Amino acid sequence: WIYNGKRILLVEDNELNQEIAQTILEDAGFMVETANDGVEAVKKMEQAVPGQYDLILMDIQMPVMNGYEAARKIRSSSREDAKNIPIIAMTANAFTEDVEAAYAAGMNEHIAKPLEFERLTGILKKWLG
Repeated sequence: WIYNGKRILLVEDNELNQEIAQTILEDAGFMVETANDGVEAVKKMEQAVPGQYDLILMDIQMPVMNGYEAARKIRSSSREDAKNIPIIAMTANAFTEDVEAAYAAGMNEHIAKPLEFERLTGILKKWLG
């Protein structure tokens, strides 16, 4: 499968949503690591070896630190891979201003929840080849 060996950091505070997304991604061949909020995501990114993650799927509405703030912190890191890693916003809010806020925070793409498999596949293909 095309995604074997590709690593995704899945950032999602809702346990059921995290489980569903993880299953979908693992079935597609991805290795998935999870974080339950933005603080944990930033910490995992800071502690990762360069290039450890190929892509970050980031929920927006989370306690402690939301996805926008986490994306900004990752992007402002001095790590070289932090500038280029694709960060995909996942949110139930799919209004134009939500999409614009995701881009303004340094995210590359926006996908509405619940995740549509075809749309997710298209986004993953676009960013991971």
